Amino acid sequence: MPQPEKLLDPTRSPEAWFGAELRLRRKAAGFVTARALAVEVQVSVDMILKIEKGQYRCPEDLAPRLDAVLGTGGLFERAWAMAFDADKRRRDADTSTATVSDRLGHTLEGPILEGRTSSAATRSESVHRRAFLAIGGLAALAPLDLTRVLSPGGELTAPAKVSPREIHQLLDIANSLQTWDNTYGGGGLVSELAANSMRWAVTLLSVDCPSGIRPDFLAAVARLGLVAGASKFDTCDHPSAQTAFRIAVECAEEGKHWHLRAKGYSLLARQAVWIGEPDDGLTFAEKGLVRSDRLTATERAMLHTARARALARMHNVPEATAAVGAADEAFAARRPQDDPPWMTYYDEAQHNGDTAHALFDLAIGSKAYDPAQAEQRFRTAVNGHGQAFPRSRAISATKLASLAMHRGDPYEGVLLGREAVALSGVLTSRRAASDLLELGQFAANHPWLPEAVDLHSLVAATVQE
Repeated sequence: MPQPEKLLDPTRSPEAWFGAELRLRRKAAGFVTARALAVEVQVSVDMILKIEKGQYRCPEDLAPRLDAVLGTGGLFERAWAMAFDADKRRRDADTSTATVSDRLGHTLEGPILEGRTSSAATRSESVHRRAFLAIGGLAALAPLDLTRVLSPGGELTAPAKVSPREIHQLLDIANSLQTWDNTYGGGGLVSELAANSMRWAVTLLSVDCPSGIRPDFLAAVARLGLVAGASKFDTCDHPSAQTAFRIAVECAEEGKHWHLRAKGYSLLARQAVWIGEPDDGLTFAEKGLVRSDRLTATERAMLHTARARALARMHNVPEATAAVGAADEAFAARRPQDDPPWMTYYDEAQHNGDTAHALFDLAIGSKAYDPAQAEQRFRTAVNGHGQAFPRSRAISATKLASLAMHRGDPYEGVLLGREAVALSGVLTSRRAASDLLELGQFAANHPWLPEAVDLHSLVAATVQE
């Protein structure tokens, strides 16, 4: 039997009040499940559930979409301004003059930080300070209580000093996790392994490290942070993913690793767009492009594509298409031999799939926008992704089917949709599942077509609640 919904306490915080009101209005509007509402407002069901429980602040641009779908006459847009806008202004003012370490602390607050005092951290103390800040934020990332694990009687025993051995371990773990994540998705055992590996990396951040190997050590932690964050992103555990990405960026910046920094900001941008915060996504992408002369052409293409996806979600057609053009221009100039090893994934199939996502949002958002270019790019991605990237292939196939179902031939959409379901069924990816649900909703818009009704049922049977 289904479990009864947990009672909400709207007096606990502004987020809790907003969430309780959202659940009340959702049900009043006839949306029995959070998933049904998530499909309509085009965000993940995980985001809706966390907003309702007061665990996640509703993105500002989501509030008017909730009003439009639920018919609440601007209630949530007004409520957002009253509940959160003053706090947002305060945080913006705080971070405008804060040091890098202080800014990281605002993001990664946790129990271990209670009672800490703000100070301008110097480079000599930055590794230890970042370690404490990271532990607070990673409490949600690790499956165990980090304060217990890192106590003298904890299960992990840190070395007295970081050595090349630990650096090699971190890199080996990162490379293995990336392979498993690409093959199986970020859920299940992969997610647990990523969390435990990141917990170990955070442990090492509080250990002395000889200056001669310190840059390599910071690069290894950053590399693992990117992989672990990507795994959590794939399971829609967005707070944990953002924590890992921010640790990666901070380590990359401190170690002056521009390539890792660029990848970190690209992932932060993609995640922000996914959770309905495209303005933040645009900011992250543009931060990544700072000193683009130090980046490879492939990395510039990756970041311009992130800009395009953010701009498309903001319904800025001219700038989004211009960003796609900039990404194409950079990609045409790429020299794979110049790229760091972790960028080998960004080949022609990946570039076409990523830029197609931006064009997909334009095509779905406006009937005046021609979907042909998005369709062509998704086809190139589906045909080009090899056996090592089944998730990327499945997601592109799903988007292609959705595009056909919504803007093209629904009969073709059914055929493409069945292929997409077959490709996605073996993955433990919440992102892939969310795209399938979107496809199922587009199929449900054709009740006169029995094959489309069957596809909707097939999607529902494939994606578990």
